Amino acid sequence: MTKLIDWSALVGYCGLIFWLSAQETLPVPQVFDVQDKFMHTAAYFVMGVFSWRAFQHTNLKDSHLAIVTILFCSLYGMSDEWHQSFVSGRSPSAWDWLADTVGACLAVGSMQKLRLSKRM
Repeated sequence: MTKLIDWSALVGYCGLIFWLSAQETLPVPQVFDVQDKFMHTAAYFVMGVFSWRAFQHTNLKDSHLAIVTILFCSLYGMSDEWHQSFVSGRSPSAWDWLADTVGACLAVGSMQKLRLSKRM
């Protein structure tokens, strides 16, 4: 049952990000200059956690689990930026993609640390 929940959470979250990216504007007030990058990092941190939990059901080694999680999130972020190139009012950004990838890396580091602390 956990496997179904983990995969459903990942697929649902990816769908949410796709839907948000299809909007011309997002109802978030701009408070500071790089707020957008923090939001990308946070969103892909969450995706990284969901990805880690889903991919751990594939019996990958820890090092491979980390790589697959980061690659999945980074490639999804890249495809999301491409998707935005077709949405009126939106534009793709390599910096946004980098923030997405950083968020995934932070999630993987956190999940690895959490896993190690549970083993002690």
